[in-house]
Amino acid sequence: MSARPNILIVMVDQLTGTLFPDGPAAFLHAPNLRRLAELSLRFANCYTASPLCAPARASFMSGQLPHRTRVYDNAAEFASDIPTYAHHLRRAGYYTALSGKMHFVGPDQMHGFEERLTTDIYPADFGWTPDYRKPGERIDWWYHNLGSVTGAGVAEITNQLEYDDDVAHQAVQKLYDLSRGADARPWCLTVSFTHPHDPFVARRKYWDLYEGAPELEPPTPIDYADQDPHSQRLMDACDWRAFDITPEQIRRARQGYFANISYVDEKIGEVLSVLEATRQEAIVVFLSDHGEMLGERGLWFKMNFFDGAARVPMMISAPDLPPGLISDPVSTIDLCPTLAALAGVAMDEVMPWTDGVNLVPMATGESRPMVAMEYAAEGTVTPVVALRQGAWKYIRCPADPELLFDLVTDPDERQNLVDDPRAAEILAHFRKAADARWDLAAFDADVRASQARRWVVYEALRNGAYFPWDYQPLRAASERYMRNHMDLNILEESKRFPRGE
Repeated sequence: MSARPNILIVMVDQLTGTLFPDGPAAFLHAPNLRRLAELSLRFANCYTASPLCAPARASFMSGQLPHRTRVYDNAAEFASDIPTYAHHLRRAGYYTALSGKMHFVGPDQMHGFEERLTTDIYPADFGWTPDYRKPGERIDWWYHNLGSVTGAGVAEITNQLEYDDDVAHQAVQKLYDLSRGADARPWCLTVSFTHPHDPFVARRKYWDLYEGAPELEPPTPIDYADQDPHSQRLMDACDWRAFDITPEQIRRARQGYFANISYVDEKIGEVLSVLEATRQEAIVVFLSDHGEMLGERGLWFKMNFFDGAARVPMMISAPDLPPGLISDPVSTIDLCPTLAALAGVAMDEVMPWTDGVNLVPMATGESRPMVAMEYAAEGTVTPVVALRQGAWKYIRCPADPELLFDLVTDPDERQNLVDDPRAAEILAHFRKAADARWDLAAFDADVRASQARRWVVYEALRNGAYFPWDYQPLRAASERYMRNHMDLNILEESKRFPRGE
């Protein structure tokens, strides 16, 4: 592979890393991801920077935590002056493109990508802004609710299926186009699917793969009264009292989720098969933005730091990274500096403000410092933060009691060890590290100021003529196929690959 290798990044949405202990779990019908895992350095304990779409994606692209990006929630603007891996690679001479979701909010819908092949699936404006001034109040028209669970089932087309079908199609067409060699630059193509994100509705061919699977059985819940305060707020935010969730509905929701993993695996296979058929070599990265609780602990969706929501799969297939399994905790924010290192691109000018680290040395046994996570969106009343190091996970929120878990002896995170004298030394270690990393009062003030500004701006911009920020893909029809400013002979030859066979 050349000194400037091509890079294919495949991202999915809401796929929990608990189903990827070392590639896909054995019961998952995911042959393409299983094949990729065999070729990849696999990170069994990779954590999102923030367990929500827009904050997680801004952090993954920039290598910065939400308190730096100021993307606190799904309606917070991602500032144009924050470099992303697309900027770093493009500056170094790469062609950069995105097919699919990245949940950019604000008028900048590119963030370093030279081309976007699709629009986004979610809105780009400030309409989904939480409001900490009204604790406990649901914003019903866009907050998650458990209708995704009660409505689980089979459909041959949905809003989400329509989107991901197009994401895969556009990515395939772009890979074919890149193979023709008209652009000599190395490329970085990001393909980002919205599945297996809820609603848990899947096509019959994938649904039937999991009929009767033991993994459909409902997990053991925790009663509302026994939940920690943040989990109680999340249950309230999801309007749990309005739904009488039955075991069969839980089975169907889980079946729809597993089925959509198989659906997106097939779409990934379509993309990878074109890469192989066109004889293009590339580093291949696979990851998710955050996880899915899937009924564990009685919780659904994300927005918390338990492993179901915060842990994600990440695999990197690259010549400089021998296949294998890394069990030490890492973060999605590490991907930006890792990609730069693999591509031979310097990030020196921004490293003082980058929270991620280059993961390449971990392939030869080096360790990463503790992993930090932040959450400051709906379902809380002030920022929640977490640290993961070795076997331990520590969670802090000024509104709640601390949480401390030993994930080796308690992988289900049921035993809070904060008051256990045997954990006093490790608790003191994490408290000191959190004190050094965060000023939570300042963090809270920044989030509240951001929310207040956005509520004013959103209401103003929806009054009168509305100019949307949603990305509109440009398709120059006069430059496609055959037109009379083109030479037919040159056109047919240039669009063929391979040639002469």
